[in-house]
Amino acid sequence: MQLLDAAPFGRVLPAMATPMRADGSVDFDAAAALAQHLVADGADGLVVNGTTGESPVTHLDEKVDLVRAVKAAVDVPVISGAGSNDTAHTVRMAQMTQEAGADGLLIVMPYYSRPSGNGVVEHYRAVDEVAEKPILIYDVPGRTGLHVNLDTYRRLAELEHVKAVKDATGNLAAAIAKKAATGLDWYSGDDGLFLPFLSIGAVGIISVAAHVAARPMRGLVDAFNQGDIRKAQRIAEQLCPVIEALNGDGYQAVMAKAALKIKGYIPSAAMRLPNMEPGPKELDKAEEGMRQAGLL
Repeated sequence: MQLLDAAPFGRVLPAMATPMRADGSVDFDAAAALAQHLVADGADGLVVNGTTGESPVTHLDEKVDLVRAVKAAVDVPVISGAGSNDTAHTVRMAQMTQEAGADGLLIVMPYYSRPSGNGVVEHYRAVDEVAEKPILIYDVPGRTGLHVNLDTYRRLAELEHVKAVKDATGNLAAAIAKKAATGLDWYSGDDGLFLPFLSIGAVGIISVAAHVAARPMRGLVDAFNQGDIRKAQRIAEQLCPVIEALNGDGYQAVMAKAALKIKGYIPSAAMRLPNMEPGPKELDKAEEGMRQAGLL
């Protein structure tokens, strides 16, 4: 018995941090090694160039080279973030990251500008016209300031390459309606809501905590898929401390690097401003959360 629909991009996809050297340059060798660690730990897909990958401060050539480095290192789907609030720039990123080998494009709702529903649809239509790979909509109103209604979702789902949604709205009731209306594949964008999202038909998660918890998160989704809801609940409870440690303060990119540094998966936790490299406080918080979750 399997309860879940097929997951086109994998079940557990870390929103991968982008390793950097002390001078702030991207460390592509460390990125390839990190990708291999994550897959060995249970990730069956990866998202690069997302918010947790410091996408606001990496440049287009770096994003392209990161896709190439990670694709060469692992044999799982590699989704690349390619979104911005500038439609023309989003189109260029989509073209170049898919040419570099990305298996899908994660396109965030255009943030800050707060366009109308028509503007949102035309933004995605422009990407759809150059897309050769599937598009995943990333809906995260806490970062975009944009609340997208059901009718807009219906119109987005009509675009040829739009296939899935990363839902970080926190609104399970709305997700049920949107999924039913669109038929799109749904991914939880909130670590703490992984199990509830599975219960309404999500097929997987794009995750911060999966940097260090991919194996138990894979166990959670496998247990749910096999109908062992009690086991899935136990794993969800076990993961609470690490999820809170890495997400609770709102600067997930910093805490992801803190956790990776503790695991020894990256040689440096350097970051580009305005994010600052995790200090003793962040490292201690990440370590304690991981320890309480049985990950150390």
